[in-house]
Amino acid sequence: MDATSIWAPPRISRRWWPVFLRNLLVWRKLAIPSLVGNIAEPLIWLVAFGYGMGMLVGQVKAGGTAVPYILFLASGSICMSAMNAATFEALYSAFSRMHVQKTWDGIMNAPVSLDDIVFAEMMWAGFKSLFTTTAILGVMLALDISHSPKLLVAWPILLGTGIAFSCLALIFNALAKGYDFFTYYFTLFLTPMMFLSGVFFPREQLPGAVRVLSEMLPLTHAVALVRPLFLDQWPENAGWHLLVLAAYTAVGLWVALALTRKRFRA
Repeated sequence: MDATSIWAPPRISRRWWPVFLRNLLVWRKLAIPSLVGNIAEPLIWLVAFGYGMGMLVGQVKAGGTAVPYILFLASGSICMSAMNAATFEALYSAFSRMHVQKTWDGIMNAPVSLDDIVFAEMMWAGFKSLFTTTAILGVMLALDISHSPKLLVAWPILLGTGIAFSCLALIFNALAKGYDFFTYYFTLFLTPMMFLSGVFFPREQLPGAVRVLSEMLPLTHAVALVRPLFLDQWPENAGWHLLVLAAYTAVGLWVALALTRKRFRA
């Protein structure tokens, strides 16, 4: 590492791509178990709450119209799945490569910078989230939950959601001394966000102050973009929601790079 400030702008080169491919080649041997592990939990949520609670709830308001609860839940839970898949990869797997297995140290013996490695981890976690949500989306189509052609637009949005959350997770990856540290991130940030971002019920049910807080959460904006597409509608204020996710991505990556540089200089 050179003596430049840890807050220097990101210096990304094309050398991040071989690092991404390295992760892909390693993961390819475990693709099937990984797929099952990533889609099992969201599908359980979907079946238990969508069909079980959906029979009690009936319909809820979304986009000004009443829709079946399972459709409401599916459009939110797939964003939650993108968040979780990217987060697990950028926390547990990236921490293993960085701290436990010392894979990053080995890679940096080649002409690959730390910035390239962090960027590759961000893109890799985004890919994992896209892989997971694509499989879940296929199941939802098979269950006839939605067949809107606008779901094609949801695909890049889910990728962007995964990338945004991977950047946030890489911040905590840089701070962690062990796996137990990640419990704080899940308990104090991700879990409350799942219940405040309109995944399970309309945010209009929240108290005013809590609703204002929920407006600042990245998952809220992802759901606001994806849910109308499930309803065969175009999202309102799409530019604003995309801008918020882009801001989380840019700031998150910059902070993650700075903290990772600091860690490797210690």
